[in-house]
Amino acid sequence: MKQSLFENRHKAEWERFSLTLDALERGRKTSRTGSFPGDYRRLCCQLALAQERGYSSFLIDSLQQQVLRGHQQLYRHRSQLGANALAFILADFPRLVRAQWRFVLAASLLFFGSLIGFALLVYLFPDLVYNLIPVEQVSQMQSMYDPDGGHLGRSAERAASEDWVMFGYYIMHNIGIAFQTFASGVLFGLGSAFFLVYNGLMIGAVAGHLTQIGYGQTFWSFVIGHGAFELTAIALAGAAGLQLGWALIAPGRLPRVEALRLAARKSVLLICGVMLFLLIAAFIEAYWSSMTAPAPTTKYLVGALLWMLVALYLLFAGRTRHAPE
Repeated sequence: MKQSLFENRHKAEWERFSLTLDALERGRKTSRTGSFPGDYRRLCCQLALAQERGYSSFLIDSLQQQVLRGHQQLYRHRSQLGANALAFILADFPRLVRAQWRFVLAASLLFFGSLIGFALLVYLFPDLVYNLIPVEQVSQMQSMYDPDGGHLGRSAERAASEDWVMFGYYIMHNIGIAFQTFASGVLFGLGSAFFLVYNGLMIGAVAGHLTQIGYGQTFWSFVIGHGAFELTAIALAGAAGLQLGWALIAPGRLPRVEALRLAARKSVLLICGVMLFLLIAAFIEAYWSSMTAPAPTTKYLVGALLWMLVALYLLFAGRTRHAPE
């Protein structure tokens, strides 16, 4: 077969294959994406025929170039996991938080309201702390934040070289609190409400007591950094639990099981974002918050910046969708 006849017979097919390659290399799909493997095999056969028949080097080089491009598209790993995870972090999670603002607001009021309220009460009436926290635990807290202790947020015997151990501990401890707050929401939301208030009271009691006895600078400089992510995560975990409870209380026209199943989809996505926040919080707590070298003013500035970043992220991230089709 003459080269001109060979080219005329397969020219349209090569052009379609080239357009499919262009689309795949830009991360898009076409109507012929599903038939790409078959098109690629036919192109390989046509290249072999062109080489065997001694057609011009221009034609052979052109076909070889398409075969190489097709090989890269056919055999490379095209997992969407990384892209989906990035899209969730940059857009989907903050968008979901805003969509569930009623539950987020309710959880925040329960958690931060009880925290701030009880902290003020303990500051004004110091003996209240012992109604919630045993004397031994209060003494331990005082030793951890003693300005003369030479350590910050840790026991005196724990060395700074063990920060990586504490990083793992903080992750497990915080995730345990978040999961407890979330999962207990199936008790018609009462469990989530209880743990939000309880954790708020506990943290508020410690904050009010340490501030009242003059340890406020060491305590607040320690918690302000990782608190932006950790405290927000606890409130969001509570919001996810309250959403589960509300699905059982007010299922609408759906059966309660179906309403719970639909609510659980959104709640689980919220918890995925909560896990990310807790991971960041644990890292900051282990490697930054416990450092004694930075001045308290520096820690306050960094902490204020982190709180601002969290607020801006949840309020504005993902308002414009740029994800590929």
